[in-house]
Amino acid sequence: MDLRPLDIRPDSSVVVLTGAGISAESGIATFRDSGGLWEQHDVRQVATPEGFAANPDLVWRFYSERRRQARTVEPNAGHFAMAALERFLAARGRFTLVTQNVDGLHQRAGSRRILPVHGSLYRTRCANVDCENGSKSWDDESLHLDGAPHCHKCGGLLRPDIVWFGEYLDPAIESAAREAIADCDLFLAVGTSGAVWPVAGYVEIALARGALTVLVNLERPENVSRFSEVHLGKAAELLPLLLPGA
Repeated sequence: MDLRPLDIRPDSSVVVLTGAGISAESGIATFRDSGGLWEQHDVRQVATPEGFAANPDLVWRFYSERRRQARTVEPNAGHFAMAALERFLAARGRFTLVTQNVDGLHQRAGSRRILPVHGSLYRTRCANVDCENGSKSWDDESLHLDGAPHCHKCGGLLRPDIVWFGEYLDPAIESAAREAIADCDLFLAVGTSGAVWPVAGYVEIALARGALTVLVNLERPENVSRFSEVHLGKAAELLPLLLPGA
């Protein structure tokens, strides 16, 4: 494939935003592929606070299966290309990876400067906001297939540390993402639908900064007009050609 690499210098400031598309190339299912169903579940049942309140056991079985599934797939060449870009910029530049993905594939590929705006599949916290465990999360790869686990502090339900539909992003993580974008030379969006807010609006921050905005996606997302350079295709094929160090 004949593709001109992006003009990224060792002292550049780069922010990469990734969405479900890059994980899908590794075999992680996305709910948008099947009309609002995610692994045959209505997203309102498994990805909203209301769904959790109605049936926490179902939600935990669902996310336990997601944990198990994520461990069976591997990062793809797109994940590794971004980790290589981070190393390329390590000495003189700045790199921030803002990801909507919760599957841990970026970490397994070697990326380190990650802001997981939608949480992590492998972290758990107390659902009781008044509990001291409700304000923090911890690593948890356990499979809770027999029912929802309970907090050892307050006895309330534990929940996956995932930002569900209808919930706000973590203020500290979102603030860090916005600050990084407001100071970048290049904003690269990969595998995003351009439909999930407020993340879909991050490109506007980059435009206000005067940064180059580049999109790599299988198809044109809802906010495609906000990108000055668009590359349609698989991230695993395009990113190794576009990014230095890959």
